[in-house]
Amino acid sequence: MEITRSSISTAKGPADWFTGDVYIDAVAAAPAPSRISANLVHFMPGARTFWHRHPLSQTVFVTEGLGLCQRRGGPVEVIRPGDRVLFEADEEHWHGAAPDRLMVHLAINEADDDHAAVHWLEPVSDEEYRVAPQ
Repeated sequence: MEITRSSISTAKGPADWFTGDVYIDAVAAAPAPSRISANLVHFMPGARTFWHRHPLSQTVFVTEGLGLCQRRGGPVEVIRPGDRVLFEADEEHWHGAAPDRLMVHLAINEADDDHAAVHWLEPVSDEEYRVAPQ
């Protein structure tokens, strides 16, 4: 057993990955041979990821607030606390907060020597985001 005391500061989400204010807390990043990482991601109202994909899939578990997500070509979906979203391997998608509510989720990703955890694409446009259900 290993206990790691919280010594890592909350990180601001990079502007080339996110639109709006996003804050990330690393939860799990075990050394190799583990391939799993988990981050608690805090999206302020209106904040969202860029379009992206995960070669080995991603699971998002919503812990608070009200969020939105969309896979490329599909409808924008509302996500709430307790919802678990599986994005299949290489499925282009985005996720973030509703326009007037914050959203926090636990993002669980897998990577290995042959696969990066994520491939970032273009920003989700305001027009794409605005088609969200009310």
